[in-house]
Amino acid sequence: MSEPRAKRVSESETIMTEMVMPNDTNPMGNLMGGNLMRWMDIVASICAGKHAESHVVTASVDHVSFRRPIRLGEVVTLRARATRAFNTSVEIYVEVYTADIKGHNHRQCNHAYFTFVALDEKTLKPRPVPPVLPLTKEEHELYESAVRRRELRLVLSGRMKPEQATEIRNLFAEMD
Repeated sequence: MSEPRAKRVSESETIMTEMVMPNDTNPMGNLMGGNLMRWMDIVASICAGKHAESHVVTASVDHVSFRRPIRLGEVVTLRARATRAFNTSVEIYVEVYTADIKGHNHRQCNHAYFTFVALDEKTLKPRPVPPVLPLTKEEHELYESAVRRRELRLVLSGRMKPEQATEIRNLFAEMD
C-alpha cells in the first residue's frame, strides 16, 4: 500500500458558526466551557475526517485556552486546520472567534490542539493518514512545532519517557 498523497491545509480547513443561545449559557450569561469544547470537537473532527478521508476518533485535546468569556447572543466562529500528520493521527488547531450579531467587536477568545486517529471503516483499526503540506509561513510554524506538542502529549500520557523527547530537550538546550 502506497503512502497517501500530501494534502494542503486548505483542503480540509473547516469553519463552523454558532450563535450563543440561552441553553448554552451559565447563570452569568456566558457560554459554558463544555458547550464550547463540544463545538470545538465537532469542527476539529470534521476537519480531521476531511484530511484523513475517513472516520476519525478524538485521541487527545491539549492546551485549551479560555481567554475571554463569550456572551449570550454573540456569534461564535470556529476555524479548524490540520497542522501535521503522524502515521495514523492528525493534529488539528482550532481557533475560536466571537463577534456581535452585526459583525462588530470581532475578537479571538479561545484555541486548542486536538489529535484524531483515522479508522479503517471495515476493521475499525487505525489507518494511515495523508501528510500535511504546509504552504504559508504560519502553516510551516504550526507544522514544525507540532512535533514538540506531540512529544509533550506522549510524555504527559506516559506513552513516552521524558528522556526520549528529543525535540523538547533540544528546545530547552537552545534556551541555554
